[in-house]
Formats: sequence, C-alpha cells, structure tokens
Amino acid sequence: MTDERRYCTFHLADLYLGIEVTSVQEVIRHQETTPVPLAPSVVGGLINLRGRIVTAIDLRERLALPSRGDGRLPMNVVVRTDDGTISLLVDAIGDVVEVPPETFEVVPEMLGGVARELIAGTYKLPDRLLLVLDIDKVVDLVAHTGER
Repeated sequence: MTDERRYCTFHLADLYLGIEVTSVQEVIRHQETTPVPLAPSVVGGLINLRGRIVTAIDLRERLALPSRGDGRLPMNVVVRTDDGTISLLVDAIGDVVEVPPETFEVVPEMLGGVARELIAGTYKLPDRLLLVLDIDKVVDLVAHTGER
C-alpha cells in the first residue's frame, strides 16, 4: 500500500492548485449559474446539479485574483464539505497527481495576501509548484465577509 497523497488539480490564472481527492465529488464542465442578490462577491451563483441546488464559489474572486475576462467559461470542481456540497469555479481542470508525503512543505514566505490564508502547503513537482488548498477555509464565507 502506498503512502502517497492524491490531489485533484486545476489551474487558476498562473497558479497550479490541488484539493485532496477524498474531498472531490466530481469535476464537470461549465454550468449556467443563477446570480444570488446580496450574496458576497465570492459567490459566483447557484448551479443545478442534477436537481440539487449547489453554491458556486468563484475561486478567482476568493483568492483576490483578476477576473477571467477573456470570454472563457469556468469549469466546476464539486467538493464535499462539512456544510454540504459546493462548486469551485476554476479556469481549467488538471489531473489527479500522487505525491509522497515527505515532499510536503509549508506555505512559502513569498506567498502573500488572501492566498496565504487559504493554502495549506505546497509540493515541489518536477516542472511546477502544486499549491494545496485548505478547502474548509476556502468555503468559509463567514470569515471572508466578516459577518457573524
């Protein structure tokens, strides 16, 4: 049995991000979203996932990155959390990668801003850096908006 960790990866701007595969329910193409009036700006809308209404979080907005703006439609990474199912809007889907746990490193000092709070750590891959998202912090919109 292998001790390697498995991550579902995706791209967001020039970032290569991953979430543990055990948290990922499915990956789907673009879905039409219904806007939610008065919702925090990170809420990209609601999607209909086979009859279930799921909140879609715009990861670009959540990580304080510039908007997509190039006409490309986002993809959905649907994750399971303690609070239910959430869709993360991302630029492009990657692969599932396996990494040895001993290659895990803490968040680099150079990573600042909101991203630093939402990244659990990194893995140095042969051709790039994999940033691992802390999914619980990403979907914690109460902390993000400052409301209680």
